[in-house]
Amino acid sequence: MIGSPKVIDYLNFLLGGELAARDQYFIHSEMYAEWHYGKLYDRISHEMQDETLHAQAIIRRLLMLGGTPKMSVDGIHIGKTVPEMLQLDLDLEYQVQQHLKDGIALCEAERDYVTREMLVVQLKDTEEDHAHWLEQQLRLIDMIGLPNYLQSQMAEVSPNLA
Repeated sequence: MIGSPKVIDYLNFLLGGELAARDQYFIHSEMYAEWHYGKLYDRISHEMQDETLHAQAIIRRLLMLGGTPKMSVDGIHIGKTVPEMLQLDLDLEYQVQQHLKDGIALCEAERDYVTREMLVVQLKDTEEDHAHWLEQQLRLIDMIGLPNYLQSQMAEVSPNLA
């Protein structure tokens, strides 16, 4: 099947963002593990896996449309403190949200409704799971203070996971 060149190019653009999100979450999760914030490690490691699945779906769609996946990773931003890491991850999710919305509009214009639906599913995950959870964590830090928040996130990281 030959897809719209515009959609193929845009999917490659989105792929770079998903790969960057995956890598940023990977690094942040390992930092949380090192600091013994096992609960944060578990959640952010899960987010890394979600981003990997998003990238995989885009790659598979690119291949189906006759495109070649470009594995160019966008820039990543690594925080040095838990609040900074959470905020950088939230900023990234907001950026991904906008890019997905733009991609959905492009797919409608190009009449590629299957790709559009795939992006809608990813947008729902990005808005309702990823971004919302990060917003909640930053709100908790404001409400209970950083020391209490960090204490609530402490847990051992399973040896087979870290």
